[in-house]
Amino acid sequence: MPPKFGTSGLRGLVTDLTADCVSRYVRAFVVSCPVGQGVYIGQDLRASSAGLARIVAQAAADAGVTATLCGEVPTPALAHAAMADGAAAIMVTGSHIPADRNGLKFYTPQGEITKAEEALIQGALNNAPKDSPTATIKTVTDVADRYAARYQTVFEGALTGLRLGLYEQSAVGRDGLADLLRSLGAEITPLGRSDVFVPIDTEALSDDLRHQLRDWAQEHGLDAIVSTDADGDRPLLTDADGTVVPGDILGQITVQALGAETVVTPISSNSGVAMSGQFDRVIRTAIGSPYVIAAMQSCTGAVVGYEANGGFLLGFAAQGPTGSLPPLLTRDAALPIISVLAQSAGSSVKAVVQAQPARFTAADRLQDVDLSTAATFLDQLRESDDAKATFLMPLGSHCMAVDQTDGLRMTLQDGRIVHLRPSGNAPEMRLYAEAAIQNDAQEVLKILMPVLKCAIAPQ
Repeated sequence: MPPKFGTSGLRGLVTDLTADCVSRYVRAFVVSCPVGQGVYIGQDLRASSAGLARIVAQAAADAGVTATLCGEVPTPALAHAAMADGAAAIMVTGSHIPADRNGLKFYTPQGEITKAEEALIQGALNNAPKDSPTATIKTVTDVADRYAARYQTVFEGALTGLRLGLYEQSAVGRDGLADLLRSLGAEITPLGRSDVFVPIDTEALSDDLRHQLRDWAQEHGLDAIVSTDADGDRPLLTDADGTVVPGDILGQITVQALGAETVVTPISSNSGVAMSGQFDRVIRTAIGSPYVIAAMQSCTGAVVGYEANGGFLLGFAAQGPTGSLPPLLTRDAALPIISVLAQSAGSSVKAVVQAQPARFTAADRLQDVDLSTAATFLDQLRESDDAKATFLMPLGSHCMAVDQTDGLRMTLQDGRIVHLRPSGNAPEMRLYAEAAIQNDAQEVLKILMPVLKCAIAPQ
């Protein structure tokens, strides 16, 4: 697949992200979207990112825009600094996808680009000017520190006494997150640092990783283990047993702690947020942060958003334990991690999670699929009750209602939910499950993943 926009930014194979391709997208962004005081550029730790960041900087400078190289920083840290300084930003990251792929995330001074701005970029690819006076390329080194200070003033001492494991792997914010958690009072045990890129999808963790997290929790006597995806905008948090807390549950807990009135979350998120009855309004969107942001911007008052992967978006000035937290309209991993841990002090992460409505989610993905075959299969399910019945037969229940906001979401007679959705920028099919009992949600994946594989990726 050639590089293309998906749920969050442009992504493609590294071999397809040539200097010419990347430069064209950067020039198109500069001429079609506001860039304010210039373009801030960050990168994750995959091998291809440093070279791509230099290409981005040169392309922006050649387009007449000041380029500021910010180095290896988390996406939310880059966005936070750029928006505060009235600048645009481009993050070089493929997020959770494998190392042979990479991508670009674009930000105007107002935040992550909208779908409308994405269309403007696409429309300018073939006519962006190439002959502007070359601007300056400079470097700054304080982006990560500014991001940490955002939370240090609001959660001072909130994690005192907690023993936390930090699964470092190859996350770009691993050192900064360790320093931040320590500054809030936690004791940190580093775990699993890697010099080789490790793709971490917080919605589809492998069984091997889940077992490793449980082993680490037991071995070190930890209160929790924390981590993020490659670019630091999706959180990972376990309880003291090493059991992973789903990202949408982290979102629900964080929302309640912040006192939000309106919640925006994709259709794939746990439905417990609406069942809680604590919010004036719960809005469901298609999957992807641009859709969440668009819905948030249509609201007034204390509005927040989060995704099933745990990325959290703050749309109002919220009050924390020791100060006010300004809005940040991009996915962020630090806020849900810190907020849930702060609430667990004096009890446990497990106790905080158990206070949520009894709805449990699980997700997995089928990789390296032919997307046209996957789309045909999904169309068959949409159009035929018999096809849905055949697919769901191994579960012993049938479909009572469907939602096509994004993919196909089927509510079964027994209350379980099965949701299928093809990826927008990778050869993958996602399968989401929801049930009133945690083991039931996992069982849905165990039963249906082989059925799905036979349907769209036969051997």
